[in-house]
Amino acid sequence: MSFDWHGAQITRATLVDKDYKNTQNVRRFLTLECGPDFKFDRDFIAWIKDGAFKTMGDVANEWSRRQHK
Repeated sequence: MSFDWHGAQITRATLVDKDYKNTQNVRRFLTLECGPDFKFDRDFIAWIKDGAFKTMGDVANEWSRRQHK
């Protein structure tokens, strides 16, 4: 059974699966984790969806890393 990206509670331990979606629920989670300046861009979305094992905590950490380059 795939994760409900629209309504389920997202935590840092939530696994990014093959059915990942950029939903308002995901945006809320990442805004809480990363701050009010959070936004998606094409390169970041491609990284999220690249098929590599990652959690939503990894996603938040990667966005922060990209902002502090």
